[in-house]
Amino acid sequence: MLRVHFSELDLARLRMAIRPDVLWETVLSFHRLRENRAENVYGEWRSEARNRLNGEARLLAPLIPSRGYFPDFLTPAEGVIGCDSAMDALRATPGERLHSEISRLPAARSLPGWIRELAQGEARPLDRLITTLRAYHRAAVAPYWAHIQARIEADRAARGRALLDGGADGLLASLPPTMRWRSPVLEVDYPVDRDLHLRGRGLLLLPSFFCRGTPVTFRNPELAPVLVYPVEHARRGAPPRPQQRPAAASGCPRSLGKLVGQTRSEVLLEVGGGCTTSELARRVGVSLASASQHASVLREAGLVHTLRQGSAVLHTLTPLGAALLRGGAAPGERVFGTPTAFPVVATSGRGPSARG
Repeated sequence: MLRVHFSELDLARLRMAIRPDVLWETVLSFHRLRENRAENVYGEWRSEARNRLNGEARLLAPLIPSRGYFPDFLTPAEGVIGCDSAMDALRATPGERLHSEISRLPAARSLPGWIRELAQGEARPLDRLITTLRAYHRAAVAPYWAHIQARIEADRAARGRALLDGGADGLLASLPPTMRWRSPVLEVDYPVDRDLHLRGRGLLLLPSFFCRGTPVTFRNPELAPVLVYPVEHARRGAPPRPQQRPAAASGCPRSLGKLVGQTRSEVLLEVGGGCTTSELARRVGVSLASASQHASVLREAGLVHTLRQGSAVLHTLTPLGAALLRGGAAPGERVFGTPTAFPVVATSGRGPSARG
């Protein structure tokens, strides 16, 4: 078990990541890639990703073992900014840190030559690592990024409502069952027994699509505290295959009614940053049953994502729904296919990726 110890200052500095973290998702997806279990959440993604890879998995495997510890430097804080910023931060890792963290790997004595050279701080193997991570991310993560964002935004909306309703205590109490808030300690299911004292630094909560089972944190307690935890998935919650984006609905949201019907366009507009079915019914002025039906249709079309939070059901826009409202994707933005709509359930099972 991991015990995260909070002070009053830590509670005041508790925060949620503003978006998915590129390198956390990349590294954790690599754990999912090597699993062989047949499942609805990652099975189809795993098959598609493996077909697009070209030797990257073989190169990364010694540095990212299938279980236990992997080096902290692989997931710098700049991962929430974007891929380029994350790779720049990775490139700037001091040689002493590379050596220290790589030497902690269980198979450190039998690592390939290029990783042993990386541990000595040489520039060429670091370039090779960055090139390999970019190629892996491009093949296994980037094509599904819009879907990953939608799942994480739904989780952020749920935590945000918990924070508004109950403050930091409410937010911590709303986290998945693998984490239990017993003030002033957050108890976290974890493969090893650890205590993490925040010491006034606060805690960054980072929901992750590819984190499975137990949350993950840094091994080094001196790093800025981060707790990565799994979002909830639909029964068939795999990222959809990339598709061509639909034609823009020009003049949205005014002409949106001509496309999906006036009431349904109002439902889509009112979902906005997130609302429950009851709130949606009040905003649009329809019955609870009607609001639920409209939300269900929009969810099946991939425009709305639904997350169950206790007895409530929270609806948020997917990137596709947001693009439709604003009249199409922003320049350069990719919009992918629609997720299959199924009742939301939490992923189960103990994940192998937690750091020691």
